Amino acid sequence: MRKSSLLLLMLTIVLSFALVFAGCAKKAAVKETAEEKQAVAEKKAAAETEEEKAAKEKAMKEAELREQERQKAEREKAEKEKAEAAAAAAPAAVSPIAGFEYIYFDFDKYNIKPEARETLKKVADWLNAKENSDYNLVIEGNCDERGTVEYNLALGERRAQSAMKYLANLGVAKDRMSTISYGKERPVDPGHNEEAWAKNRNDHFVVVKRKE
Repeated sequence: MRKSSLLLLMLTIVLSFALVFAGCAKKAAVKETAEEKQAVAEKKAAAETEEEKAAKEKAMKEAELREQERQKAEREKAEKEKAEAAAAAAPAAVSPIAGFEYIYFDFDKYNIKPEARETLKKVADWLNAKENSDYNLVIEGNCDERGTVEYNLALGERRAQSAMKYLANLGVAKDRMSTISYGKERPVDPGHNEEAWAKNRNDHFVVVKRKE
């Protein structure tokens, strides 16, 4: 009887320990599952944050590009209006130097070509002649249609300046010369091929009567 009681007591203790250990294991499993869920949630939140950040950066870049394009379009519009206004206000030719009123340039260049030097020499001789001393020269720089309005206006000005510098070296007084760039706004040939473009890359010389 005593042995049976002892055996029952021991069995009760073992079962109690088993239940305790089972409960702890269950709690540990529940705790691990909760931590895993929290980790997954945190990872998901971090991924969403990165996506939001990337989307925001992309939107900012796109907005910046749109603003740059808008500003570029406004600059080109302003430059075009400036060129058109200058063309409208340009002095009319009083006595064009017939036969040598143009020199031409290579694509995207503004250096004086060897064949242009003879023309410039004739222009200088005409201006330096005593009977033409009451005339001034306007040098108009022009470009073909390729490139932006802004770029071609700058290139046309460099072409006009190159001719003026060359003529000054031939003895033409600088105060008798002025330059203006029309960029691509005043093509000689409206065509869209190399033959037309070659004609439109030019300096045009216009002589005007001095104001009294």
